[in-house]
Amino acid sequence: MSDVIVLENDEDTAAITPPPPVEIEQPPPAPETAGDLMSPPIGVFSPDQTVAETVEQLRELTRTAFITYCFITDPAGKLDGLVVMRDMLLAESDTTLGEIMLSEIFALHEDMPLADALKAALAKHFPVYPVVDDAGVLKGLIRGDRLFAEQAIEMSAQAGSMVGVEKEERFATPLVRSLRLRHPWLQINLLTAFVAAAVVGVFEDTLSQLVILAVFLPVMAGQCGNTGCQALAVTLRGMTLGDLKGDFTRKLIMKEGTLGLVNGLLVGVTGGLGMFFYAQMQGEANPWLFGLVVMFAMIFSCMISGLAGAIIPLTLKKAGADPATASSIFLTTASDIASMGVFLSLATLLLL
Repeated sequence: MSDVIVLENDEDTAAITPPPPVEIEQPPPAPETAGDLMSPPIGVFSPDQTVAETVEQLRELTRTAFITYCFITDPAGKLDGLVVMRDMLLAESDTTLGEIMLSEIFALHEDMPLADALKAALAKHFPVYPVVDDAGVLKGLIRGDRLFAEQAIEMSAQAGSMVGVEKEERFATPLVRSLRLRHPWLQINLLTAFVAAAVVGVFEDTLSQLVILAVFLPVMAGQCGNTGCQALAVTLRGMTLGDLKGDFTRKLIMKEGTLGLVNGLLVGVTGGLGMFFYAQMQGEANPWLFGLVVMFAMIFSCMISGLAGAIIPLTLKKAGADPATASSIFLTTASDIASMGVFLSLATLLLL
């Protein structure tokens, strides 16, 4: 069959050749290792070259490339060190690069997972990172802005996971797949909400006799939730950056529990005063007792929420679950149960 379509009319005959099929370019795969991000090495010199010889070569190289460091390699290509431009400018012209190079340098391995590379380079903030293989041979370079752009992507993906949005989901992800990724966690969230509601139901008689308490239930839940979320954010960040090793895990839990206690005391004083004045306006017999209930409930519930924010992700990780995806759901339940349970329990004991 001919590829030419012929159209005939009364005036002329036109031959139209159909355009070639358009090939849709697939996006490049997401980088998984440091080697996926590296570019070919430039600015590579031998240790016996003089400063004068190097400067002459740099005159040509810098016309087409941006060079930050001079990387020094042996004949086999093994990375021996680097020379900072400042040191080279201050050196005599006949000084060799081997004399002024820094031999203790930081390098990434080409097969290093990208997440590990981000952790390793986190506190360095170098403009360029050399990448080597098992033998120490210089294989390429990664610019700092490229590396930390990937870190920003990874952290934004983690933020999505906090609400059930998996990091492999993108704008173009099909609707059905997005639903499958997100919906199960919403069902779990609904079940845990029933648990928190059941706690309130246990104290239905208390609320019916002391309606004033219902005004402060959202306040208690909000403060505890925020306290737990702060602890959760710090814990997840520590897990992402690899900070929680050895004894640091125990110290983190103790710190978050202490912070929850102190923060609960401070906001408890403010909340207690608010409850005192509100109870006085409502004509309650013992407004100061209402204030004490709010204050002590805030102290204990904020401490529990702080501990939960640290313990829940650590527990999920040990259980093999993704802490970023599921922690917020369990933390919400723990915070609600702690705030409402402690608050209504104290009210039942002290006010009825």
